[in-house]
Amino acid sequence: MVMLTSLTLTATGAASAAGGGYPKSKPTIVLVHGAWADGSSWNAVTARLLDDGFVVRVPPNPLRSLPGDSETIADFLSTIQGPIVLAGHSYGGAVITNAATGNRNVKALVFVDAFAPAQGENVFQLSGPDSALSGDPATTFDFVPYPQAPPGDVDLYLKKNVFTQSFASGVPRRTTDILYTVQRPFAFSAGGQPSGAPAWQTIRSWWVLGTQDKVIPPAQQRFMADRAHSVITEVRTGHLSLVARPDVVAGVILKAVRATN
Repeated sequence: MVMLTSLTLTATGAASAAGGGYPKSKPTIVLVHGAWADGSSWNAVTARLLDDGFVVRVPPNPLRSLPGDSETIADFLSTIQGPIVLAGHSYGGAVITNAATGNRNVKALVFVDAFAPAQGENVFQLSGPDSALSGDPATTFDFVPYPQAPPGDVDLYLKKNVFTQSFASGVPRRTTDILYTVQRPFAFSAGGQPSGAPAWQTIRSWWVLGTQDKVIPPAQQRFMADRAHSVITEVRTGHLSLVARPDVVAGVILKAVRATN
């Protein structure tokens, strides 16, 4: 049964609110960013986890193809000894769904405003008809060629109005402007590639669900979270809860850590 929880933590950090109860051998926490972002999107969450004494790694997600990105993260995970708690934001959720499959060291998955595809599904399909990504591509994306691209493929950048009003809704405007400026592109072909065998079928999972998310609408997230039997924490914010509410996101990751005992 999926548990619905409401988590409110103070901005002073998750560590003091979360308390103890960690495993004797603390897991390494690996955080995977999504499309139109980079590892710095996890900065505020990372700081809270480091303050609580964890080893945290934030490997770059290439954003080139779902199989290739997943293999990149899987290879990175294979170098880590001991238990791992693995979190993914947005498209990063699809990546960890594939990358963790077959890795016995991964003890928990945490999805943050994320995709968690079943085998054969793709992320464009799972965003649903109400997503800000499902409008006219010409008014949603800027198309940029990239070297050695497969025929018909391009890099997708979010147009500024889509980024500020939908992708980063709930984030202070100054921060939003910076995030828009440094966004990393997402290869168009990656959004339509089928996912492989999902790790959430065999690994316990937690979910942070932004109830005002315009990129992966709440109904789409609940469908995926329920299917994965994830423990859901709802937070009143948009798609970037890891930026807008890092206290909540860090707190959920720490819940997953404690459950690995």
